[in-house]
Amino acid sequence: MSKRFNPWLIILAVIMLSRFIGMALLPFADTTEPRYAEIARLMAETGDWITPWFEPGVPFWGKPPLSFWAQAAAIKLFGVSEFSLRFPAWLASLAMVWLVWRLARQLWNVQAAQWSSLVFATMALTYISAGAVMTDAFLALGTTLTLVSFCLVMSGEGGKWRWFFFLGIVIGLLSKGPLAIVLTGIPIALWLLVSWRNMTSNLQRLPWFRGALMTVLLVCPWYLLAEFKTPGFLDYFIVGEHIRRFLDPGWVGDLYGSAHDQPKGMIWVFWLWASFPWGIVALLSLALPSFRGKKNGTWRKTLSSPGVSFLLLCALAPMLFFTLAGNTLWTYILPSLPFTAILIGRWVSEWDSRWLFPVRGGIAALVPVLLTAFVGLAATGWTPLKTEKELVSYYELVSKTDDSPLIYLDNLPFSARFYSDGSAIEVTQDELSHLQSARAYQRLYVAVPNTWSDEKVAGLSSSTHKIMENYRYQLLVIDGLLHDQQAMSGANGARSNDI
Repeated sequence: MSKRFNPWLIILAVIMLSRFIGMALLPFADTTEPRYAEIARLMAETGDWITPWFEPGVPFWGKPPLSFWAQAAAIKLFGVSEFSLRFPAWLASLAMVWLVWRLARQLWNVQAAQWSSLVFATMALTYISAGAVMTDAFLALGTTLTLVSFCLVMSGEGGKWRWFFFLGIVIGLLSKGPLAIVLTGIPIALWLLVSWRNMTSNLQRLPWFRGALMTVLLVCPWYLLAEFKTPGFLDYFIVGEHIRRFLDPGWVGDLYGSAHDQPKGMIWVFWLWASFPWGIVALLSLALPSFRGKKNGTWRKTLSSPGVSFLLLCALAPMLFFTLAGNTLWTYILPSLPFTAILIGRWVSEWDSRWLFPVRGGIAALVPVLLTAFVGLAATGWTPLKTEKELVSYYELVSKTDDSPLIYLDNLPFSARFYSDGSAIEVTQDELSHLQSARAYQRLYVAVPNTWSDEKVAGLSSSTHKIMENYRYQLLVIDGLLHDQQAMSGANGARSNDI
């Protein structure tokens, strides 16, 4: 193959570039992205790099700060935008693509490595998380770096990989906490139970004492500072987020949202969604020969290769851990996908039938094409999104100095908070009545649900009228409050002069 022209590298670049472009075009839609984006924006605005803030005065104890550090740093470099906040996750995903390529090349060959990285890059969750403001990409980067480094060291590699093993743990602990140790410890422990006799000498290649010391020195200072700055953090984060959340499906201790009550075992269904379309294709390839009474030699050959049992354990670890948990999300699958992709990539690289060449290309293109089309439709307004970007922008265009801040009745969406730079407020209907009575503003700008009838809207005030609406809300204006007060003051003054 020509060194100047590498079709695989070009295809991979196009896939990653399509996500890169989409990051700038798609507005933040509630709830996850604008919630985390606002936390990062507050960090960049306040300069507080120790405590992430859910909102001014309310610390965010739900996650460690690594992803917020990266996003706040991007804001400092590029300004506040969808692109700057999503860019760190794109870089983390790009790093994982390289790690997948590196490990697959070590275990097999360049062709298997190329297809493994393409499979990983074109899985549904990988492609989505590569351009999303979430913490999961950083957790997955940490666990992938640790497990890939472990596998490479056990295969005879040394040097930087001995230290990358511990660096991955640091990344995981600072992005999502002790879960990183669990997701890396499960496959390593299970694999060592089977391979202990053969791997004892290789285990000694890892600098256990110095690596553990490095991990402690890089991780513990933030945890201690966070507890000192906002006491109660460790109890909420360690006990609540890592024990109660997973053992109690109806856990009500979440300070920042609500528990995600799912049937036990739902994590395996999430795997099908997250690995789409490759996971379904792989399962069908396993099932069809069995139905026909044939043996699947390719998979048997793959699973008997050196190191593949470790890959399989790495791929299964998140599902094994979360099987009995009722509080789960599909993003919990992301640490599994790099190793799932290597297993599938090896198999796909051996498709040698001429008619299968375009088939595997079409499968690889499926998710990028569908999601790029969705981004295009959403950016042009054809597909409605749960975002307040347009409404906030319209308010900022028409409001004047004497007008109220943007008011959301009873519920302030995270996207409204982010796009208003934290100036939008949430009030109850009683509080809105007090604002009307106080006559502190020339006009009140109030967002209420689209489900409100005209009669209910008119009940707010006789001067209420709608000026715009979006997918979820209608923006109302209540006119003349400050003007009426000034007019009344002027009339009273005139009567006084007459007297």
